[in-house]
Amino acid sequence: MGNGPRNYTDQSIKKLFALSGNLCAFPGCNKRLVNTKNALDSNICHIQAANKGGERYNPNMTDEQRADYENLILLCPQCHDKTDDVNIYTVEVLKEMKQIHESAYLNQRINNNPSMLKNAINAISNISLQSINKTESLNAYNCKEKLNYNTVKDNFSLIQEYKVYNKKINILYDELELQGSLIKEKLLDIIEQLYLRVKGKYVLNSEEPLEIIRQNSDNIINDIFNELYLQLENSNFFDEDIVLGIRLIMVDAFIRCKILEEPK
Repeated sequence: MGNGPRNYTDQSIKKLFALSGNLCAFPGCNKRLVNTKNALDSNICHIQAANKGGERYNPNMTDEQRADYENLILLCPQCHDKTDDVNIYTVEVLKEMKQIHESAYLNQRINNNPSMLKNAINAISNISLQSINKTESLNAYNCKEKLNYNTVKDNFSLIQEYKVYNKKINILYDELELQGSLIKEKLLDIIEQLYLRVKGKYVLNSEEPLEIIRQNSDNIINDIFNELYLQLENSNFFDEDIVLGIRLIMVDAFIRCKILEEPK
């Protein structure tokens, strides 16, 4: 779509539009925007500016980071202009605005489509991965304790918020087990395999793997989401609600210690 900080990947754009519902994220607006095939730069806004001299510019970011989903927010042109006031609309304020908007849209979609989580579970469980040696099954831990242990920052509040769906996912798993299905075990195994692969890219042969994981915990979580997205994008199961369901299932897997490390 552009160069440098505006060289958005197709995946970042699709993820941005899917999780926002193609709606302006500014509180009280919710104006419907263009779709991913006709996306306009005026709707795709940088939380930390694309270029030097722009609002909230961060010289320590790379152009790839500036063009990544984590630094992008969907806003209509009128609301985009409002965020030029950097004293009011700080990086933290815009990130919170984006998260609140995406959470509200997710809640709306779950209410409108009660089968969303079940469809996402079925879709992920149909992914085929080559097995990697893994540890014995791990216990579930207090969410906040595990977040702190792994030094999760950017995803901290999102995981804390989405953990409320853990009960609903448990009910779905219980129903599947009563039917004799092994979908739960297969799904959690797939997510753990992805975690081991992603972790390996960061840790390599380090003698201090936990410290590297802590330094990159948010990147690891985001990479697993992207891997799941890529696996499902070209499958027969894919739709926008599946993208929303991935987040909730990942939070559940995080609590079950299939993503990141078990507190000692």
